[in-house]
Amino acid sequence: MFVSLFLVLMGYIVYFNAFKAKTIINSPYNVRQDLLANRIIRGKILDKNGQVLAKTTVKEDGKEQREYPYGDLYAHVVGYASKGKAGLESKENFNLLTSNAFILEKIMKEFKGEKNIGDNVVTTLDTNLQQAAYDALGDNKGAVVVMEADTGKILSLVSKPTFDPNHVAENWLELNQDKNSVMLNRAMQGKYAPGSTFKIVTALEYIRENKDYDSYQYKCTGKIEHNGTVIHCNNKKVHGLQDLRSSFANSCNGSFSNIGLQLDISKYEKTAKQLLFNEDLPSPLMYSASKFILSPKDPSSEVMMTAMGQGKTQVSPYHMALITSSIANGGKLMKPYLVDKIVNYSGTTVTKNMPEEYGTLMTREEATQLTEYMKSVVEEGTAKTLNGQGYSVAGKTGTAEYSIDKEKVHSWFVGFTNVDNPELVISVVVEGSDSTGTKAVNVAKKVFNSYY
Repeated sequence: MFVSLFLVLMGYIVYFNAFKAKTIINSPYNVRQDLLANRIIRGKILDKNGQVLAKTTVKEDGKEQREYPYGDLYAHVVGYASKGKAGLESKENFNLLTSNAFILEKIMKEFKGEKNIGDNVVTTLDTNLQQAAYDALGDNKGAVVVMEADTGKILSLVSKPTFDPNHVAENWLELNQDKNSVMLNRAMQGKYAPGSTFKIVTALEYIRENKDYDSYQYKCTGKIEHNGTVIHCNNKKVHGLQDLRSSFANSCNGSFSNIGLQLDISKYEKTAKQLLFNEDLPSPLMYSASKFILSPKDPSSEVMMTAMGQGKTQVSPYHMALITSSIANGGKLMKPYLVDKIVNYSGTTVTKNMPEEYGTLMTREEATQLTEYMKSVVEEGTAKTLNGQGYSVAGKTGTAEYSIDKEKVHSWFVGFTNVDNPELVISVVVEGSDSTGTKAVNVAKKVFNSYY
């Protein structure tokens, strides 16, 4: 018995050190991790091309100061390292406070009582794309997420309004009391009604339930009435006779409300779950979970609203980027990541992350069909401003009402470029676009134009 207990104890110690220790040490709640800072100068955070996003400067008196050369451009994704930590500064704290310098150099510095230099975190972020997304949003509140569909690399992650991480400590109280929630990472933690971008989910469910989905028809008169509920198409536009493709291209609210009434709600809920609603998301940063709230007991009015992207459904721009990425990648979602590799201060690679498949959200046939519908949105529908460029785009626009009087709206766009061999996946939300006039599709266009 004694030998058995001893072996179990030793086994757990080995397991803990091999698999759990790094997670425990790197927890933002573990105050002991910063004891590493007594021996290590915090490493740098770099973009994919080696541009410095965060670094530690040592002054003549030996005092260390964390600096962010790009100011508010990377505030939410890179984060800050004072008054606690956020973003990559928090997630990569262990690596930044670990030195993999040459062993003899480390021994000599420790012998002299000098600090070793921590490892650098090389991210997947592209400063050119980050700047383009930042500029495209202008003074609007909102968010932009840009990814690679076939790798899962996050190339850009912008949230506005933003703040300067160089001055977090002195402005801490003001930042936390800001009425515009400047410290909220809207890309990851924003919770919005998805508007018509959710018609991707509704169309997918209809395809799954109806093998003859190509024969679907609906005559749009500009509105739909059912059991006392009246839903209008955008600007009360009359779309006339619609099939599923044109319903999607024109974002016909009447048609999608009609589709919702025909769905098996239990299966609808299952499809939403498969697309990671009410589920944990694969994520390199903190995020808010998305909610799909609809049951067979709900009234038809709730079904109609949900099917067109309103109702109680809430989603983040990041989550919509994941769904769009899976469509672009033939139904398979690659695990999203922000860190390309860890290198020591002299540039020698310590560890490198490789693309990894997270799971299958839909079949290749379903992804292909949704891609065709998303192409129609650009070729003849609500995103025609993206047609005829030097690159091809498949996407979906959305308008999400967020006030009781239904006059205030957020603007959405999700999509991907180079449709036959997808490159950039994008998800954009612009808050209060009714008052600014800025549409998410135009933000996406500026990002694409900058890239191409």
